[in-house]
Amino acid sequence: MIKYLSLLFLLTICFSSAIGQIQEGKASYYADKFEGRPTASGEKYKHSKLTAAHKTLPFGTVVKVTNLKNNNSVEVRINDRGPFVEGRVIDLSRSAAEKLNFINDGLADVKIEVVDAGDGKGGGLSQPINHVTVDEKEFYEFNVDRINPKGFGVQIGSFKELANLVRLADNLKSSYQKEVTVQVKVLNGVKIYTIVVGDFKNREKAAEFKTKLQKRYPDAFIVDFSKL
Repeated sequence: MIKYLSLLFLLTICFSSAIGQIQEGKASYYADKFEGRPTASGEKYKHSKLTAAHKTLPFGTVVKVTNLKNNNSVEVRINDRGPFVEGRVIDLSRSAAEKLNFINDGLADVKIEVVDAGDGKGGGLSQPINHVTVDEKEFYEFNVDRINPKGFGVQIGSFKELANLVRLADNLKSSYQKEVTVQVKVLNGVKIYTIVVGDFKNREKAAEFKTKLQKRYPDAFIVDFSKL
């Protein structure tokens, strides 16, 4: 059962990231035994989907991966963390590896290019992950005010990784010019950060905004601050 902490705060973020837009290294792909297992974003791994694991890129980032041996390319969406093997930079779904034609080789030298910077969305509560690394040149500056919000908002997602939360909060604030509220709560003893956009006076206004977000955030839903 979720226990709500009395900590609700507003993030006003100035964001700067030094994540490289182009990266080269070795790619691997998921073994069949991972089919149906949850990824770090909360989504279940499906070999038929064009997804991948990366150590630092936000969930939702779309990257173009090119096999340097045959020049085959594929675009994949980051929804997991890894690979945690030295020298490897990305772990691809089986279908993505098939498009790059390195199933028999097991590994491939690849180039990774960011196509869409993503929104950090996880698709559900994050799963426990060990040894998650963040680029040492990522810098964040933000002001935090503790608040007692009223009215309604639209919940976008929940996260365990603070870096993903900060990236998404900055993206939402700049894209929609709305206040971004972060609620801290505990699920089975684990601290979770939930992002809620907007401070609407009534549910109708919140519903209009939710409709606007529906395509990009299909799992978004309305929250009543008075009931949190």
